[in-house]
Amino acid sequence: MLVPLAEATVDAYGGKAGGLGALIRAGLPVPDGVVVPDGAVADELGQWLLRMGDPLVAVRSSAANEDTARTSAAGQHDSFLGVRGLAAVLDAVRACRASVWSPRAVAYRDGAEAPAMAVIVQLQVDADVSGVMFTGDGTTTIEASWGLGPSIVEGRVTPDRYEVADGRVTRTIADKRTTLTLTGTHAVPTARRRIPTLSDATAVHLATLAHQAAAALGAPQDLEWSIAANTPWLLQSRPITAQPPPTATSPTKPTTAAPATLTTTPTAVTGIPGILTGTPGSHGTASGPARIVRGPADFAHVRPGDILVCPFTDPAWTPLLSVAAGVITEQGGILSHAAIVAREHQIPAVLAVPDATTRIPAGARIAVNGSTGQIQV
Repeated sequence: MLVPLAEATVDAYGGKAGGLGALIRAGLPVPDGVVVPDGAVADELGQWLLRMGDPLVAVRSSAANEDTARTSAAGQHDSFLGVRGLAAVLDAVRACRASVWSPRAVAYRDGAEAPAMAVIVQLQVDADVSGVMFTGDGTTTIEASWGLGPSIVEGRVTPDRYEVADGRVTRTIADKRTTLTLTGTHAVPTARRRIPTLSDATAVHLATLAHQAAAALGAPQDLEWSIAANTPWLLQSRPITAQPPPTATSPTKPTTAAPATLTTTPTAVTGIPGILTGTPGSHGTASGPARIVRGPADFAHVRPGDILVCPFTDPAWTPLLSVAAGVITEQGGILSHAAIVAREHQIPAVLAVPDATTRIPAGARIAVNGSTGQIQV
C-alpha cells in the first residue's frame, strides 16, 4: 500500500524518504507526496494522482543504501521530473527500481548487495531558483542557480555560492550560462548570467531552514532545495559524508549592496609550465597524466592513476572516480554529486577551471591540489 511521505521512516523506506518524512513531521516545508514500496500499487497510485488533480510529479529513488551517514549514493539512482499521468508515473517508478543495476550504481556499491528500493512520488516544484546547501561549523554553504536543481547536482553549471554565518552573508556570483526547466535546458540571457540568484535575506532564510533540518535529523545535513513563487521548499536532506575544503570567501563582514563577484583569470598553457586555479572541491593532492574526457566515448581510454580533465562530471561518470587519481572540471560547484563522490573516494578535485579541456595538454603530467584549487601544468 502507498505510504504518506509524512509517515516515512529511514528503516522502512530508505534515507531519502525517511529524511523527508522527518522534515515534514518537524513542520518544515516539503512538497506533499507518497512512498511506493515494493508491490503492485497501480490502483492506489492512480487514486492518489486523481485526488491531487493529476499534477506534475517528481519520481525519485529511496534506496536502503542512499542518503546515509556512511554512503550518500549521490546521484547513483535515477529520478524523473515533470511526470504526469498514471502510465508515465508507473514507468518512472519501474525505471527508478531498475536503476539499482545501472553501471554507476553497481560501481558505487563496489561489490555490496543491491539495496531494497522504495520510490517517492512527490508534487513537482516548478522552480525559479534551486540549489544545494551544507550545514556545519556554524556556517551554511549554499549553491544556487536558475531553474531546476539537476543542473547544479550534475555539475552542468557553475552556481552562485553563498556562505552564511551569524546572519552575515558572503557571496560569489558565477557566470550561470544555462538553466534547466521542465521543457529542457536553455541558454541564460547574457544580461542575467551574473545577476545574484538570491538576496541576502533569502540566503539567511534558507540557512535557517537548513539548521532546523539538521536539528530535526540530529546531524549536519546536505540539502537540496527550490524556490517557486518566492516560497522555499526542501526536496532532500541527508547526512554529510565528507565536508568540502574551506573556500576563500568565508564570512568576515556583512556584504554591501553590490554583489561580491569572484573572477578567475585564465592562465595560458601553450607549452609553458604554469599554474591554473579553480574552486577547491575535494581535499588532497595527486599527480599523473592528464586524460581529457568529454563524454562516454572517452571512458574506455581512462587508466588507473589518470587525472580526469572534463567539462563536467555527472553521476553516470562515477565508475571513473574509482580509478582516477584526481579530477578537474570546467564547470560545477563544490556541492555537486561528482564533488561529493570524489570526497568519498578521497581523491582531489578542482572545479570551475575555465576551458580546462583545451588549456591542459592531453597526456601532460600535471599535479592537482584539491585543497587549494591549484593545478601545476
